[in-house]
This record gives sequence, structure tokens and C-alpha cells, in this order.
Amino acid sequence: MTTLDAVQFRAALSRFASGVTVVTARAGDGSDHGMTVSAFSALSLEPPLVLVCLDETATLLPHLLAAATFGVSILGAAQGELSRRFADQAIDRFDGVSFIRAASGPALLDGAVAHLECRRTAVHHGGDHAIVVGEVLSARTFAEEPLVYFHRWYGRFERQPGDPHTETGEFEG
Repeated sequence: MTTLDAVQFRAALSRFASGVTVVTARAGDGSDHGMTVSAFSALSLEPPLVLVCLDETATLLPHLLAAATFGVSILGAAQGELSRRFADQAIDRFDGVSFIRAASGPALLDGAVAHLECRRTAVHHGGDHAIVVGEVLSARTFAEEPLVYFHRWYGRFERQPGDPHTETGEFEG
């Protein structure tokens, strides 16, 4: 059996197109914390659950574990700079950023295609990451197109002509 090369593994994973989120939590002192997360997924429809995966050394993780709730802003196509901002550990990520406050406390970023307010229900550890499961308490969608991340580049979603969902924007599933 050959050993998997870490560089090749990362290269392979970078070929998986994904949406981009900013996950946020509000600390007990009222300060906001957040970071860009592409390792986000729906987990269950009943009950409504999502999961986010964070490196065990991520600056957001202690705040996410201390808070009962967290927010997820699914970024819009025009928010590539905002994604880069929330990935930068050397700056105040919220400085000058417009957001609304969810009922339970976390910040939800303006311009997103969707907002989710979640209650943390479980934390699992997998390798060098924490898998945080949240029950979705509220969800709101907006008309913007999503930001897409592929092979270390940002892009846009393109609807295909003839797609029956192009007219309605709704999906069955």
C-alpha cells in the first residue's frame, strides 16, 4: 500500500467546487468572532442539521465551542473580498463589515445569499479538525447568486439554458 502524498491530497480536494460561508459566534463579552469556512454541509432535513469543520487550531473554534449558538452566512458572488477578509487572521475581521444580529446573538453578514442561525448540538473530532453540528433555528434566503470556490479560485454559478429550475429558481429534492 502506498502512502498518500499530502500535496496530492490537497490538490485533489481543491477540485471539489463548493460554496463559501462565514461562520460566526458571539463571545460572552459581546465581541464578534468569525472566519471563512468552505467545509460546510447540510446533514439532515429532519431535524434540520448542518455541520461545519474547523481546524483544531482555528481562532474561531474556542468561541464556537463556548457559545450556544452560531451563525452561517452563505456568501454571494460579489463577496470574494469578504471571504478573503474573514480568512485573514492578522486583521479585525469585522472592522467596517455590515451585518445584522441574529435573535440568539451571532452576526449574519449583509449581502449573503442565505443566513442560518444554529444551536450547537454536538462536536466530534476527526483527525486535525473539529466537526461542529448545529440545529438550524432559522433560515433566510436572498436573491443574490452564490460565491463558488474551486481550485483556489473564486467563481460564479451559471444556470444552464433549458434548466427547468432557471425560471423559478426553485429546486425539488
